[in-house]
Amino acid sequence: MSTAANIARQVIHHEIESQIKIAAAKLETLKARAQAAKANVEIKAIAMLLTRVPVILHQLQELQKSTGDHWERAKSDLETRIVDFDKSVHGIEAKIKVH
Repeated sequence: MSTAANIARQVIHHEIESQIKIAAAKLETLKARAQAAKANVEIKAIAMLLTRVPVILHQLQELQKSTGDHWERAKSDLETRIVDFDKSVHGIEAKIKVH
């Protein structure tokens, strides 16, 4: 694999890792808000989402080890998982703002 391809993969890896960490940090903030508002349904949803963070980070590590077609599939699966995760975070965020 060329140096340019390795650099491109590293950039993608860092971008995805950044997205995951930002979403996880947002969840922690939302958890604090939900606890302050005594929003039990949202607290449970946040707790469930927080358990997905290590799974997503593990999938990111697996992506870094992947090559060829497997890398493309792993990247696509990870991006889909992150989009779903972000949608869930934004959904909870909207509910907490309503409270």
